[in-house]
Amino acid sequence: MNCEQIKEKVSIRSVLESFNLFPERQNSKTAFYFAIDREEKTPSLCVDFAKNKAFDFGTGKNFDVISIVQQMNQCSISNALQYLQQFDTSVQLLKMDNCAKNKKYEILKVKEIEHLALIEYLKSRKVYDQRHLVKEVHYQMSGKNYFGIGFYNNSGGIEIRNKYSKICLGKKDVTLIKNPQNEKKEICIFEGFFDFLTYLNLPNVQNSNSNYLILNSTAMFFKVEKQLKEYEKIVLFLDNDLNGRNLTENIIGKYENVEDCSLLYYKFKDLNEWFCNRSVLKI
Repeated sequence: MNCEQIKEKVSIRSVLESFNLFPERQNSKTAFYFAIDREEKTPSLCVDFAKNKAFDFGTGKNFDVISIVQQMNQCSISNALQYLQQFDTSVQLLKMDNCAKNKKYEILKVKEIEHLALIEYLKSRKVYDQRHLVKEVHYQMSGKNYFGIGFYNNSGGIEIRNKYSKICLGKKDVTLIKNPQNEKKEICIFEGFFDFLTYLNLPNVQNSNSNYLILNSTAMFFKVEKQLKEYEKIVLFLDNDLNGRNLTENIIGKYENVEDCSLLYYKFKDLNEWFCNRSVLKI
């Protein structure tokens, strides 16, 4: 893959996240980050997710994924290209595709899980017992009808999942589920809602008084960064991929009394994958 292809296919958001850089404010198309070449109090780096480029209003510099890696690692173009090989370009293109398609949609119906395909999908992910926490969502996009498992976020957006699709309808946000008995003593953090549903299947969880935070994307962490300081204990169930590990290290370095539970499923991408393979591991 040549330089131009990498500039187009590797997500600039994922590259920034790999350096523990997250937006201070954002909308569906752009976001503002703190500068990557100096310290500042007001974020001046404007990232255009559609163009996959960034512009620094403080210096007038333009950045793409290659120049960002060069700046952060103080390295040559060839070393930057080597660093960028770790990113899955097919997944990033799919995500960009979903964002583009997601601009025009209509929700047709929201109901309890009834469709056989969705029931089978929940069973395949071994979270069917938690179906009361999700919905069956039918929606129209680009003149075609679709359906999937829906999970609401705090802004009323709906994370949609099925065997073939992973998108968000409406505004992207985190999902915070509060326990009235918690009093902000403990919070468990998950990257996606399937990991949260999986957690509820684990032994002794029913006795937990924790609050639950589902990020719905590591990029949404900036929304809750200040709130987490109010908790006495933070329990992490983040993914064992590049973004998940970087965010885990970021949280451990920033807050006190953080427990990283990814050691439980260190051989797998996430908690749900580990849970689905328990029979293989003879657990």
